[in-house]
Amino acid sequence: MAGNIARLLLLPALALALVSVDAADDGFAESLSALNTRSFDDKAAAAEAIAASAHPRSMLVLEALLEGDLYRERRGAERIVLAETIDGGYRIALAATGEALGETGRRGVRKVTVNNQLRRHLRGLIAGMRLDDPDPIERIAAAQAIAEADDASLGQLLRAHRDIEQDASVVAAIDAALVVFDLDSDSPETRLTAIGAASEMLDPRVRRKLTALAESGSESPETRSAATAALADIEQRAARFETIETIFFGISLGSILVLAAIGLSITFGVMGVINMAHGELIMLGAYTTYVVQTAMVALWGDMGLETSLFVAIPAAFLVAGLVGVGIERGVIRYLYGRPLETLLATFGVSLILQQAVRSIFSPLNRAVATPDWMSGSWQVAQGLSITYNRLYTLIFAGLVFAALLAVLQRTRLGLEVRATMQNRPMAQAMGIRTARVDALTFGLGAGIAGVAGVALSQLTNVGPNLGQGYIVDSFMVVVFGGVGNLWGTLVAGLSLGVANKFLEPVTGAVVAKIVVLVFIILFIQKRPKGLFPQRGRAAEA
Repeated sequence: MAGNIARLLLLPALALALVSVDAADDGFAESLSALNTRSFDDKAAAAEAIAASAHPRSMLVLEALLEGDLYRERRGAERIVLAETIDGGYRIALAATGEALGETGRRGVRKVTVNNQLRRHLRGLIAGMRLDDPDPIERIAAAQAIAEADDASLGQLLRAHRDIEQDASVVAAIDAALVVFDLDSDSPETRLTAIGAASEMLDPRVRRKLTALAESGSESPETRSAATAALADIEQRAARFETIETIFFGISLGSILVLAAIGLSITFGVMGVINMAHGELIMLGAYTTYVVQTAMVALWGDMGLETSLFVAIPAAFLVAGLVGVGIERGVIRYLYGRPLETLLATFGVSLILQQAVRSIFSPLNRAVATPDWMSGSWQVAQGLSITYNRLYTLIFAGLVFAALLAVLQRTRLGLEVRATMQNRPMAQAMGIRTARVDALTFGLGAGIAGVAGVALSQLTNVGPNLGQGYIVDSFMVVVFGGVGNLWGTLVAGLSLGVANKFLEPVTGAVVAKIVVLVFIILFIQKRPKGLFPQRGRAAEA
């Protein structure tokens, strides 16, 4: 009995809701019908009514009008329809409901035309509707589109959203759009206030408006002077952010060089081996990442993609490390004290590894997908953003360096490696099995190279020739920093990365590398042992 009473009480509310929906549909249909006019002003008013209706199909209709896909029937009720071009005519559907109306000939419908002014207005209306999107990126794009539309009538809409917006980056985009509108204000006081706010913005639309004001002959001297000063502040701010961004990209490149060279520094410093297959060990780490990610995505889908790198890091270390031990045990141990033969042998090994990868995976590059948590960028300030993949690579390089330093300074293996590096005969006399140390050292250096391949897989495509681009740079870093010195490798890698990034805009990427190489050659003439030469007994050995 109580349930029946409750249902009876709900009937009026349900009826009221249905009446409201019908009224909204009727209002939306009337606004659509108002588009059937030659007056562009009336079409603009109808578009505003459609946007204000909040109907589920209002966005679709406005986008169709903007793209030229909205038509009206020539006969009968002259209904507004969505039309898709087909051979000999159109496939049409009722714009108000989406109901399919079949096909019609080219003379059965006529396009609802728009001019440039109405087109700008439509872009602003669509952007205004997108200001309610839950995604902040969409809201930023909407604010930018409103500013680009240059429709001052949307300023009030922006101000209303500005008061309720919580995301700082969206607020900054809305503020920039409002400044664009205020710079066109009829009030000199409003324009001067906007110029003051614009001096801290790097939005290109703001800069264009300021340039126009500074060069306008109709503006007062005070306004032109303020606009010129604001432009100078903006240029100074942009130059400062550009320098910061260049330094970050340089440090990011340097971290890659450190990852690629740090393993080579160990093997070169301990064993004196010129390992030309070091780049291919990096390549093996990258291919291991590809295999691990492919398998995990096949098994667990998106979750596998998001966690694949955490599995790929130890897997790449093991694969490259085992291959490194195999190279040392199978080739290099027979060639100690013969640097030329070692160089040629490891070069041959590099060719074998490249061809093996081509035979297994094909010569084509393989793309390793970037997880969502590494995608996108961190907007530090307007005009300054840092990509997450490079930021994480920089942090990862620091962690690998710290871990390797801890191994060499705090473990038994590290003690034996340092003893062998300083004085091999004395280490043998103290009971250290130097042959075992050589194998483990080469495996450790190769494993670090494999880990570098994991990082590189997030920055470039994975291919058989991946390692060739880093072998020369790795040797440059090792020689410049000081053979066998990890801190030297770190400083050399970061400094060469920053130097490259500052030279590239001036000389180009290729010439920048040549300039850096010439500098290192000249530097070695002055300091043959690098930035941080070994001292004490290690230097005397």
